[in-house]
Amino acid sequence: MKTSVISLAIFTVGLLAGSLVFANPAMLPKHPGYPMDKATDPVTGQSLANDSGQANAKNQEALTNAAVFDDTRSKQNLLFNQNDERLLEKPGAGLLPKVQGPHITIEPPVKEGTRVSAAPE
Repeated sequence: MKTSVISLAIFTVGLLAGSLVFANPAMLPKHPGYPMDKATDPVTGQSLANDSGQANAKNQEALTNAAVFDDTRSKQNLLFNQNDERLLEKPGAGLLPKVQGPHITIEPPVKEGTRVSAAPE
């Protein structure tokens, strides 16, 4: 049991290390935004970018694309409450709202009380 757990852990670590070693930067999505045109290292002459040849993005275009990137997921979608169509005013807690249509009043459950006199002792 112990050897199988150790071998599974070694296999998992090896798989992770292999995926990091053989990652291909050419498979990254093409997007403007970074100055990667033909930048080279002044000492060695090597290219400084993984995807050289990409044009630099214009500032406004990059900001606009970044602002609308996640709108579909982060937009608030609340269900419409059909009972709120008639509301004219919400006065606050403990008070009934004013609505369009018939004005419904709630009568108290007891209109008139009866007195019970105490029996003489």
